Amino acid sequence: MRWFWIDRIIEFHSGKSAKAIKNVSLAEEHLHDHYPGFPVMPGSLMIEGMAQTGGILLGESHGFKHVVILAKIPKVVFHSWACPGDQLVYSAELLDAREEGGMTAVRATCGDRLVAEAEIFFAHVDKSEAGPAGAKQKNFVFELGLLDVLDVGKAGDGTK
Repeated sequence: MRWFWIDRIIEFHSGKSAKAIKNVSLAEEHLHDHYPGFPVMPGSLMIEGMAQTGGILLGESHGFKHVVILAKIPKVVFHSWACPGDQLVYSAELLDAREEGGMTAVRATCGDRLVAEAEIFFAHVDKSEAGPAGAKQKNFVFELGLLDVLDVGKAGDGTK
């Protein structure tokens, strides 16, 4: 099963920046155990949402010709938490985009409150090298199935 930790792309500037939202809901099973009596979005899942936002930004900058893999997170700082009812906004800025991969700076906010910020490095794998079985790896941040989040903000006739 593939998990999506963003609900919608709300802003996209090709090769520059992207914003995505994640609505935190008590309907999400993991919130019942993390932490009992004080449910908060796990930091690891916020990192995944930030990585998916940055991965789409990097993937689009190269015409989606590579499979984007999270390679390294040299810096992450958590300033606050997100609880059910909060809407996380992931803001990604593309700092470096090369054939072998790239780097993004990403922030997670709830309204005006800074929740987390991170630097995330990605590596590229050519689709031919990933192969059909390799393309299903869980550490792949971006694959074409995740591209559907870009369509959420479009009307039925395809207009934005």
